[in-house]
Amino acid sequence: MGESGQQHTVFGDNTFDGYGQLMEAAGRREPITVAVAHPCDAAALTSAVDAAKAGLIMPILVGPQAKIRAAAEAAGLDLAGYRIVDAEHSNDAAAKAVALVRAGEAEALMKGSLHSDELLAEVVHATTGLRTGRRITHCFIMDVPTYPKPLIITDGAVNVAPDLKVKRDIVQNAIDLAHVLRIELPLVAILAAVETVNPDMQATLDAAALCKMADRGQITGGILDGPLAFDNAISMEAARTKGIRSPVAGQADILVVPDLEAGNILAKQLTFLTRADAAGIVLGARVPIILTSRADSVRSRMASCAVAVLLAYARREAQAA
Repeated sequence: MGESGQQHTVFGDNTFDGYGQLMEAAGRREPITVAVAHPCDAAALTSAVDAAKAGLIMPILVGPQAKIRAAAEAAGLDLAGYRIVDAEHSNDAAAKAVALVRAGEAEALMKGSLHSDELLAEVVHATTGLRTGRRITHCFIMDVPTYPKPLIITDGAVNVAPDLKVKRDIVQNAIDLAHVLRIELPLVAILAAVETVNPDMQATLDAAALCKMADRGQITGGILDGPLAFDNAISMEAARTKGIRSPVAGQADILVVPDLEAGNILAKQLTFLTRADAAGIVLGARVPIILTSRADSVRSRMASCAVAVLLAYARREAQAA
């Protein structure tokens, strides 16, 4: 079993030096068409336009045209050359953005200035949505200055209190994302508060079950271990101190959190205390969904778009195979 730090990824060979190489990998591709749902404030609209100027996406701006143009004027943006699809309100914008994907006019979705729930409600709609056999899940792709490689955290934005069945899809989606990022055999740490199975702590029971599911081929493409406490997952020294012998401990590529609150807190702690960047992507739908926050840095927003580009091209290749 090779260590993931020795694998070749889109980020480089042995160290993760930020999102630069991710942007470079995406930049070698032609831009993809992205339906941007309700980009009606300066932050959302600027994100779409900046990604277009970077050669990552060709945005279709979906929302109330007057509000989009007012946001452009406030932000000093020129919308000449960008397609605008008029919509009555945010719910209508979400529905029309999803419809563009269903019609084959866009290869990805991007959240604008609407609530994530509004967009995802249209994505999971039983008859007009973009559902697949997988659960919709979210991944943060973190650039942590104190960690030597990319760190995927899941799920900190979509599934509030996932059960074992949902966690199986959370893990598999994250592994599939890692493969697109050319992490050939991702090391997956199933996090809990402790590193031993405790019948009174559901997270530890789920961790043990997920590892056994991987042993039985119900989860494929990665190496799983858990339960692991956070320190044991990312620190070799902590793992050695506790006598943990594991191919995952101390060098995880993917951190699977017990629930949304834990994942959200972890990602924001890393962002605000270690100055990490956090790209955000939603998986499990027919197309990638770029899910950004108004608090995200420009760098994180661009990286989110870059990840969507790589996912869209991977989807093309899978369909052509």
